[in-house]
Amino acid sequence: MSQQNEPLLSIRDLKVHFFMDEGVVKAVDGISLDVYPGQVFGIVGESGCGKSVTMKALLRIVEPPGRIVAGEMLLRRPPKNGETTDIVDLARLNPRGQEMRDIRGGEIALIPQEPMAAFSPVHTVGNQIIEAIRLHRDVNQREARKIALQQFRDVGIPAPEQRLDEYSWQLSGGLRQRAMIAMALSCNPLILVADEPTTAVDVTTQAQVLRLLRRLQEERNSAIIFITHDLGVIAQMADFVTVMYLGLVMEQGSVDDIFHNPKHPYTKALLESIPSIHTTPRVDLPTISGSIPHPFNRPAGCPFYPRCTKFMPGKCDQHTPALLPAGENQKVSCFLYHDVEVTA
Repeated sequence: MSQQNEPLLSIRDLKVHFFMDEGVVKAVDGISLDVYPGQVFGIVGESGCGKSVTMKALLRIVEPPGRIVAGEMLLRRPPKNGETTDIVDLARLNPRGQEMRDIRGGEIALIPQEPMAAFSPVHTVGNQIIEAIRLHRDVNQREARKIALQQFRDVGIPAPEQRLDEYSWQLSGGLRQRAMIAMALSCNPLILVADEPTTAVDVTTQAQVLRLLRRLQEERNSAIIFITHDLGVIAQMADFVTVMYLGLVMEQGSVDDIFHNPKHPYTKALLESIPSIHTTPRVDLPTISGSIPHPFNRPAGCPFYPRCTKFMPGKCDQHTPALLPAGENQKVSCFLYHDVEVTA
């Protein structure tokens, strides 16, 4: 990893709320993170913890009734013509404005969870990729097609000339996923957001896709934000990991620290529930008791306390712990390690 002193992306105290008739859903409730050039940044947690909403906020594609209510998302863009580095706060940009449209797809690209839903079924895959290339790069139709063909070759799609003129429903799941990766990489983005890119494919294709992403990331030195609920994938891919629960960051640290020295009870419970070759045969795997609370029934204090084996009455159920350092390269939001709470 080529980690520089200045982060490529800095998110500070981001809050994304959905204003429903029944009440307010705090999907993301004050998260902070830094992504560096050349880094694979993993975000992990159970379904419904706010991972995908965080990335939708980054791309400014949160749909109503959701909106960003607080925080900043600072993107450090490379200098142009010898100028100083351009720092832009994505949270302040007009989602439909030209600057945000240039950044979305050009400098920050997304590999969505389900490529079948992401591609239009009435246009060829090539037509859609060429359109994306021409939106963000100053090339004509013929040059854009050449770029698209090269991208197909780079991601290992066989017979790229033929596949480029086919529709998404004519491609297998693995080829659709590769085509979506090719589309995301076609404009050489600074940051590639991979939102559970291996969910819809079998394990063999998953291994191929992960190897492909790793190789392309190393060749291009781009940053990848890898979102998943699969800790096995995180162990293979990530350099740095953020563990989320109910819209908050529970723990952050290097992948080695998270897997070999987890601090937060939630992180420990997630790791204990993974089967391994050392697991005793015919014995039930440990599970996390209970389930994520309903968004309208959010508990006071630490959101994990109703399921936590280390719960301290009178403390965890009344106060929310701050995210603070707990070791050299780790941060944890837990009263087991400090007594500092979040101030309103």
